[in-house]
Amino acid sequence: MAGSHRRTAPAPAPAAGAGTGRDRSFDVLRAVALVRVVTYHTFEWPWLGFVFPSMGVMFALAGSLMARSLERPASRVIRSRLRRLLVPVWLFGLVLGVAMLLHGWVPGPDVLLWVLPVGDPPGDAWGEQAWAVLWYLRAYLWFVLLSPLLLRLFRLSPLPVLALSLVPVVVLETVSGVPDGRLGGAIGDASVFLFCWLLGFAHRDGVLDRLRGPGTVAVAVPLMAAGAWWAAGHPVEGSFDLDDIPLAQALWSAGFVLVLLRFRPRFDGLVRHPVADRVVRVFNARAVTVYLWHEVALMAAVPLIDSLWEVPALERHLPLDSPWVQFGVAWVLIAAAVVCFGWVEDVAAGRKPRLLP
Repeated sequence: MAGSHRRTAPAPAPAAGAGTGRDRSFDVLRAVALVRVVTYHTFEWPWLGFVFPSMGVMFALAGSLMARSLERPASRVIRSRLRRLLVPVWLFGLVLGVAMLLHGWVPGPDVLLWVLPVGDPPGDAWGEQAWAVLWYLRAYLWFVLLSPLLLRLFRLSPLPVLALSLVPVVVLETVSGVPDGRLGGAIGDASVFLFCWLLGFAHRDGVLDRLRGPGTVAVAVPLMAAGAWWAAGHPVEGSFDLDDIPLAQALWSAGFVLVLLRFRPRFDGLVRHPVADRVVRVFNARAVTVYLWHEVALMAAVPLIDSLWEVPALERHLPLDSPWVQFGVAWVLIAAAVVCFGWVEDVAAGRKPRLLP
């Protein structure tokens, strides 16, 4: 994995569907990915990446939505995407930056990366758990900027370009190594998820629909098997966590997402369950907020739980040392962040601000 942080994530782009309606499967998958992100960062179960490689899924969804948006002029699409991404990041950076300054952080010239995060923005050790999540938004930013060119190349020869998109991560992880520094981090993350982003293009253009089901499985299974094999042979500190093994992440995600987008699960029945449908809508309308603030919520949950030990009844009757308590408290704090900061996503999208969508 490029960098020292663990991977997390949701796509910052707003959900949209083919044609004029919303794609409910995209909405549900994004909501599942957000829950999976918080779950992983609470419990750190390495097997979660194999069950649902959320980052690969989210980059693929974002790639499909980007290809759809590029039916309009590219410059207008990129401006809209940047605005929707950067305005919530600026608010997050302002709040976190002030907190880090109060803890002794002395910013340098690279603080401008908080304005346009083409590289990982700076911060101090105290706030690292909170700002490390920005790697995903940085990778998303680069994919957005490169998408007009990538989409043009993809449409010249879809399947060969898709296959060749795995070459960079293979070369970086087996031959040359990933360069150090911010540039290396950006190149490494882009190489891991380039295939998934292009799979989103293939989904949007109907390329995947033209593939036969058995043929899709015949390609996906070897990719996933190769990813599992590489992970088994390259554990990090005894763990087979895909987030720490980039080539395994790339191969497993490629196969998993290929099957997922080719056979596309449907969730049309969700409308018959108003509460679940409402939750999915809120998650999608506040995806950037949930993603940005979930680590802050997990950090803040620790001192809050510590204070609960001072209440004898709670100490006796609640398993306060269980990560499940932190998980529950974190979701309460995430909900508070959605109410306090989520309206910024409406402003960024040019909508009337609302506490809840």
